[in-house]
Amino acid sequence: MSIFRFPALVWLGIGILVISLGIRQSFGIFMMPVSEHFQLGREFFSFAIALQNLLFGMFQPFVGMAADKWGAKRVIVLGAAAYAVGLYLSSIATLPSMLYLSLGALVGLGLSATSYVIVLGAVAKVVPAKHAVKAFGLTTAAGSFGMFAMIPGAQLMLSQMGWQQALQAFALLCALMVAFAMFMKTAKPSTADQAVVDEKQTLKESLQEAFSHKGYWLIHAGFFVCGFHVMFIATHLPSYLADKNLSATTGAMALAYVGIFNIFGSYFWGVMGDRFSKRHVMSALYLMRTVVIAGFVSLPVTESTAALFGGAIGFCWLGTVPLTSGLVRQIFGARYLSTLYGLVFFTHQIGSFLGAWVGGRIYDYYGSYEPIWWSTVALAFIAALIHLPINDKPVMRLAAAS
Repeated sequence: MSIFRFPALVWLGIGILVISLGIRQSFGIFMMPVSEHFQLGREFFSFAIALQNLLFGMFQPFVGMAADKWGAKRVIVLGAAAYAVGLYLSSIATLPSMLYLSLGALVGLGLSATSYVIVLGAVAKVVPAKHAVKAFGLTTAAGSFGMFAMIPGAQLMLSQMGWQQALQAFALLCALMVAFAMFMKTAKPSTADQAVVDEKQTLKESLQEAFSHKGYWLIHAGFFVCGFHVMFIATHLPSYLADKNLSATTGAMALAYVGIFNIFGSYFWGVMGDRFSKRHVMSALYLMRTVVIAGFVSLPVTESTAALFGGAIGFCWLGTVPLTSGLVRQIFGARYLSTLYGLVFFTHQIGSFLGAWVGGRIYDYYGSYEPIWWSTVALAFIAALIHLPINDKPVMRLAAAS
């Protein structure tokens, strides 16, 4: 199936992800100005972002269940409203603790309702199974385009208007997500056979089936590592480069390179997941991360190596999303994908919480990011091994129907 023949719902979902994840991935460049405004160390802002990611994950299974029951449209509209309110309240905060409610809880809720789990769950119901991972890869790449598009703009707004006005501009941008959601029609299953099979299963039975599957827990473990990586790098890379006497623009551009190369990487890994064993492709992706991060930490940090690292890590940045969601769909089917993938994503966000917070904690304690960088190398190699023993065959319920 050509990408141009994907249903309109896929493209509306892409528009929502461009905004939602583009804003989210720009938070790293707000660390230094916000920390300086409140005259606190980096752990304060790191914890606010960590809390956001933890709550993002905690809300996700429940938001996924709501989307499976009532449809993605209502969930996205309410989520975009929470996102906008959280950003605006962050911009007018007078006490640091207010950011835990606004940037942490409200933005975390908004993200859970406007990001991958909800959009991919809707996409899974309208795209045939054999093209699902490719569609997931294209949709995931959209979030990376948002990262590439938003971060330079956010950096410009920071320099011209200040961080409060930049957050207010982002809050206004959330209205576009509401507009896109209003045009989304209720998705129908892509095949009649899948609908018949899934209708016989309740949510409780789906959860019991997944929880008794060893591979489901290995998928959780691998996605934990992904969360740790992406939020540590997204939150702390600009500050790490600033510590090496590089400009704020260099840090912003490094993250922008992450975004633009992930556009190609996410689609590439999605295509590979359609052609080859998803678990083997996932192992290859994590091995690539191992080499890239180890090389970056070992080499002298310059503008050139920062740009190269941004591009290289970007290529394998969120390729895990189409592969992980594709594995869940392949094993358990599409009916309760938003719920089952939502639970996996919660584990991802526990990793994100630790990556964002522990990075700041380690820096404030040691005055260096070196220990945490080498921890990410070890975790990447472990994740590469974790995916090899996963049994990725469809469960007996689906196999019997097909």
